[in-house]
Amino acid sequence: MRVNARFEGVAEQQVSYLATSTGRKLSEVLRDSVDFYYRHVRSAGAGLKHLPKLIGKGDSGLEDVSTNVKHYVSQGLVAKHLAQVPAGPGAGAGARLSAGRKRT
Repeated sequence: MRVNARFEGVAEQQVSYLATSTGRKLSEVLRDSVDFYYRHVRSAGAGLKHLPKLIGKGDSGLEDVSTNVKHYVSQGLVAKHLAQVPAGPGAGAGARLSAGRKRT
């Protein structure tokens, strides 16, 4: 594709600077600039579009999760690791996980 474009003012200075400082031809600078802008736009569009749909949608029934997040995370970790430990003699991994930790 052939493109005919006029650059004036700041845009002209920017393109000239890029060409001079990199030692590249104007057409190479413009190609690279379009490629950079294309990748930027594509990555911004592919981000976390689904995240806003999920925020605040959980229905745990708990109303204080944001203020007691450390407590609930530690509870979840202990429950997760207790479920993974085979039954055996002694206190088990759950006691080791929660030993020495203060609940905040």
